[in-house]
Amino acid sequence: MRTSFLVLGFITLFLIGLGVWFAKRPLDLINAITPGSHSEKTLGLSYGSDLRQKLDIYRPIAQDQPAPVVVFFYGGSWNRGERADYAFVGEALAARGMVAVLVDYRVYPQVRYPAFLDDVAMAVAWSFKEINRYGGDPQNIFLMGHSAGAYNAAMLALDETWLAKQGASAKALRGLIGLAGPYDFIPIVNPEVRPVFFFPNTPAESQPINHVSANAPPSLLIAPQEDQLVNPQRNTGGLAKRLREAGVKVTETYYKSTSHTSLVGAIAWPLRGLAPVLDDVSNFVAANRKTLTSAKAIGTKNP
Repeated sequence: MRTSFLVLGFITLFLIGLGVWFAKRPLDLINAITPGSHSEKTLGLSYGSDLRQKLDIYRPIAQDQPAPVVVFFYGGSWNRGERADYAFVGEALAARGMVAVLVDYRVYPQVRYPAFLDDVAMAVAWSFKEINRYGGDPQNIFLMGHSAGAYNAAMLALDETWLAKQGASAKALRGLIGLAGPYDFIPIVNPEVRPVFFFPNTPAESQPINHVSANAPPSLLIAPQEDQLVNPQRNTGGLAKRLREAGVKVTETYYKSTSHTSLVGAIAWPLRGLAPVLDDVSNFVAANRKTLTSAKAIGTKNP
């Protein structure tokens, strides 16, 4: 009897500890229960010489032709982040017939603006050159990001300088997908972000909204209706308005049931009831890829 109580107590403590761990690192829980049977993974590829200049590729299992490519950048206030934490994004995109490229990049205090933009531009240039070896179509590359990652994606898509430095062209991008992105945030309020952008002397050219032109690619901008970290009306709404004024095709969507963080979490299989973010992304890629002969393959609803 005593042994049974000891075993039960041990199991209880283990479950409590596990719960505390997942409460601190919810992305670990999401990844742990996300199906991984729909992708073939190539992990830890280097696109530069720094230890953080690495990327992971998720490609569809049953792939008979080059697939559209989504290069994904995570958020973290340019202070933190790991590509492995967003494996659920790679799995979800691959299950819908896309090749996903998840990118690590240098963050503060190792670097400040604009060094991380050089990193993500290097990763995209690498993708243009190498992704055909991993089942991706270099003529159909989309940039996607959440929060700070959406900023990174927007800067590459809107300011041609960054990709040009790496021998690539922003005009070759098929689309921009931004989730709860900061695109117009001067003066900076977030204390973690201030040193990254040299507050109070933040350069105006650091803001994506100041680089909008008619050359911008079609854009899908999604945000929660209420966001305590990134103002959706000023950032998502403001960028969408500026893009429309420039004649750029843009889809602007807001969801009541998500927060700043759960917006990207809704891509994961267990949380898709929060908002159809994955459907939005799949439909956008299918509508804007260069060759539509196999567009029906994009958006097939696998888990």
